[in-house]
Amino acid sequence: MPSPATGNDAGLADPLLPSGDGAGRAAGASSKDKKNKSWVPADEKEVLAAEERGGEDGRPLLYRTFKVRGILLHPYRLINLARLIVIVQFFIWRMRHRDSDSMVLWWITVVGDFWFGVCWLLNQASKLNPIRRVPNLEHLNQQFDPPRSGGGGSSSQLPCVDVFINTVDPVDEPVLCTMNSVLSILATDYPVDRHATYFSDDGGSLVHYEALLETARFAALWAPFCRKHRVEPRAPESYFAATADGPYAGDAPGQFVDDRRHVRREYEEFKERLAALFTIIPQRSEAHERESTKRGGARATYMADGSHWPGTWIEPAENHKKGQHAAIVQVVLNHPGDEPQLGAPASSDSPLDLSAVDVRLPMLVYIAREKRPGYDHQKKAGAMNVQLRVSALLSNAPFVINFDGDHYINNSAAFRAAMCFILDGRHGEDTAFVQFPQRFDDVDPTDRYSNHNRVFFDATALGLNGLQGPSCVGTGCMFRRAALYGADPPRWQPDDLSKLPDNPWRQFGNSMPFINSVPLAAHQERPLAPPASLDARLTAELADVSTCAYEDGTEWGYGVGWVYNIATEDVVTGFRIHRKGWRSMYCSMEPDAFRGTAPINLTERLYQILRWSGGSLDMFLSRNCPLLAGRRLHPMQRVAYTNMTIYPISAAFIFAYDLLPLMWLSGAEFYIQKPFPTYAAYMFAGIAMMEVSGMVEVRWAGLTLLDWCRNEQFYMIGATGVYPAAVLHSLLRLVGLKGLPFKLTSKPQSASGGEARERFAELYNVQWAPLLVPTVVVIAVNVAAIGAAAGRLAAGGWSLAQAIAAAGGLLFNVWVLLLLYPFALGIMGRWSKRPYLLFVLLVVALAAIVLAYVALLAVLPPGSVPPFRLGRWSGVGAIISPASWRF
Repeated sequence: MPSPATGNDAGLADPLLPSGDGAGRAAGASSKDKKNKSWVPADEKEVLAAEERGGEDGRPLLYRTFKVRGILLHPYRLINLARLIVIVQFFIWRMRHRDSDSMVLWWITVVGDFWFGVCWLLNQASKLNPIRRVPNLEHLNQQFDPPRSGGGGSSSQLPCVDVFINTVDPVDEPVLCTMNSVLSILATDYPVDRHATYFSDDGGSLVHYEALLETARFAALWAPFCRKHRVEPRAPESYFAATADGPYAGDAPGQFVDDRRHVRREYEEFKERLAALFTIIPQRSEAHERESTKRGGARATYMADGSHWPGTWIEPAENHKKGQHAAIVQVVLNHPGDEPQLGAPASSDSPLDLSAVDVRLPMLVYIAREKRPGYDHQKKAGAMNVQLRVSALLSNAPFVINFDGDHYINNSAAFRAAMCFILDGRHGEDTAFVQFPQRFDDVDPTDRYSNHNRVFFDATALGLNGLQGPSCVGTGCMFRRAALYGADPPRWQPDDLSKLPDNPWRQFGNSMPFINSVPLAAHQERPLAPPASLDARLTAELADVSTCAYEDGTEWGYGVGWVYNIATEDVVTGFRIHRKGWRSMYCSMEPDAFRGTAPINLTERLYQILRWSGGSLDMFLSRNCPLLAGRRLHPMQRVAYTNMTIYPISAAFIFAYDLLPLMWLSGAEFYIQKPFPTYAAYMFAGIAMMEVSGMVEVRWAGLTLLDWCRNEQFYMIGATGVYPAAVLHSLLRLVGLKGLPFKLTSKPQSASGGEARERFAELYNVQWAPLLVPTVVVIAVNVAAIGAAAGRLAAGGWSLAQAIAAAGGLLFNVWVLLLLYPFALGIMGRWSKRPYLLFVLLVVALAAIVLAYVALLAVLPPGSVPPFRLGRWSGVGAIISPASWRF
């Protein structure tokens, strides 16, 4: 997969290469320079000022800012300005020339073109000042994580971080993939005593809990191995699947081969133990059932110690099934303490020499929130709000970062990179969250369904970076806890963030320990100091904040935490924070900070787009509408959010345009706009300038032409089938109905690093669903139009002038089919492994249509069939006469 220049460019020494724990972390970080001629430094004066200050105030610049070179940026802006002038002039001209063979179609096209012009303007307005910020890990480590004077360990002053992982089902979300995410976090390059992991199991499954126990045992070997040899990535499945290792960065090259072989053998045994849980747990439960009396006829699920599992049982029973079970909070790994603990030297029991390696593991907590019938549990947003409260009572780190169960840390320096933006003296205290781009494994090499979404993450996000900051797009986003609690940024409040509201119970609930933790969360210098043990009082408090009824009558899900009652809770939560006046930052690294899995099946991908587009439009039609935000929201940020929420409405016009290709095949000349040559000239000029602007954008964003083409193709696929469903969903909700059900995206069953045939098997599965039908109709109509045109030409039914006039329409048909090409491959299933078969099928279909059309002309001569008009307007109804189609 081509890798755009997204992190370390403009001649800087690369500060983002992984380096391990200890004193040599910063010194060995920079090894190569990455050049990108499209970007130049934008903060030279600030750099010179920092160099002149030296170390007097101890505040070096923790990130560098770059802007697009003027030779690219100025023409880019000029082209967009010229296109805007052309669009305005185009509409003025059309309003002055209201001449058409169908005024109804004329008005439809005028409204549609106006809407497309507005959407284009909103989209381009947020990309006129792209900014790239590159973290400087060397400066961060020198200031906040210097080596200890006595060696061995560090006197870290980095802020504490709470890591949230969310999962639901160990089958739909493969447990091995989820545990790899946990392992990558436990082994990440961040002070062990300054981050804690909270694993939210929304299904309450014993498989997840016992898998977490197995993961903690294997992490005792995996994390020290990663620190000793500084391996990347630190998810073992991805690490061992790598075809080639990078240059060795550890301190013991002579021991690496033997250590790696031993750890891989242990990992294979770990995978077998995870897979065996699905068999062991039922067998254990059956053995206990034979030895004890059945209670109420239900077969219980037993834990390893012989007690009943309080969560979901294998055979559901009252109070032990999905949607109905008690809250569970279990500390799997306790806080490791502040002092490093060196491992043991090599021995017969442990072949790895860990005598110079800190073997501590960070805190790890299992959470399964309470579920009860009759409550709206608010899906992922509700789970993360419970994590927010539980973590506040145990570690209360001032920063939190969330992961989906299928995402892992691909660059162990990612947490440190985020801290470069949060701790910098320029905008750090006003930065509420740092968003990383989403990158994926297991996507087919050509990225058929645009899973990587490069145009958004490598172009639009950089444009937002030059405004108030990027929007929150879910996983891989580090938040300031105080901002999630609804606090105002320092520049908008006279007091500090630690001030409680007058009525904290109304806002946060009735847990006094939690309320008391809120002011402490604003102090980022405070070390992580969880309780040594869970006494009865703390256990009861943890259970209380995890109950369904805790949030009743509070601001949770509205003014506090992640937002409820919307499919895109991530975007709306980020918008709520931006509306308060906070900033956000965008951080793209090389190697990628995080990686995950994406739905590579066409239907699953369409359902994912449906959830995003439906949630976006719901946001625009709710009290979170960007147009209703207060004065703290940057004006151009408001424009960007408006663009991100109204785009599904374009489907109404795109779908209509895609279904009117027969207009150009009328027996008589038909024009939506007269004089047609002028109309065509305006259209050509506008489209040409848009494409030139896109090519310049591809250059400064570091994209490839394939990335750009895939983005255009999948936008058309979504607009023909998914966006109309999203609009219908939002309209139903607007009138008080439930709307369309959103299907959660299933994750690929094959783990990362499997064989190519296994990894891409789901790409060729066809799952028929109503979402596919509109796009199939659009393809059929455009193929029929091309075939009918060829048939008429073959039968001599067109004059030369008419054929030339229809050529533009046929180009439109071909363009639509090219944009829908990935969809056509998708519905072919396994036949799409041979793409040439699609072209063979197209030729056969066109030949059949041509023959059928010529035969009809021979049997039914012109004028033999009376015209049948649809509608009362002579310019609208299609005349059903193959010999002389008219509109």
